[in-house]
Amino acid sequence: MIIAVDGPAASGKGTIARALARHYGLPHLDTGLLYRAVAATVRQMHLDPTREADAVAACGFDDSLLADPALRDDETGKLASVVSAHPLVRAALLQRQKRFANQPGGAILDGRDIGTVIAPDADAKLFVKASPQVRARRRHSELAAHGATVTFEQVLADIRARDERDSGRATAPLTQAADAAALDTSTLTIEAAVARAIQFVDAQVAARAR
Repeated sequence: MIIAVDGPAASGKGTIARALARHYGLPHLDTGLLYRAVAATVRQMHLDPTREADAVAACGFDDSLLADPALRDDETGKLASVVSAHPLVRAALLQRQKRFANQPGGAILDGRDIGTVIAPDADAKLFVKASPQVRARRRHSELAAHGATVTFEQVLADIRARDERDSGRATAPLTQAADAAALDTSTLTIEAAVARAIQFVDAQVAARAR
């Protein structure tokens, strides 16, 4: 069984995907980490993330880098949004994601283009969303817990800028697949959102089996 979970930054898609992986006993890949690894490599090599050739040169990172907790810092996230807009970067990481999705027994992947590009024939697809204000509040609380002094207004501006980059890029833009179930987490607790996600997945799998 392949489950595709897409959505914008701080929508809750990663939390939901990890919970689904535990529930169904499937391996999980946060595909955003691949782009964060490219971003971190660009920074480490003192390259320019806005230059496609520089970003592509950083795509040969070792898989062990994906376990680095530094990939999840906010600055790396901003750079990841920049490098992910390059078509050749997305092409370089495409097969890596497809191999993970098509492994024996299935998998769960979360990202921006899983249901539309990486696994268009997935058995179940979710598009997780929340309002920009709610997502900014979540991200701001997360950053504050780690000692960051950024303001809510700065976080909201960054969320909106990332949404615009992700939705407006020419290659594999962030968009809801036509056959994906929309899950708005704006007013849901984590437990309620996960329960709703499991209902959606079970319903989609059952419908495919009929």
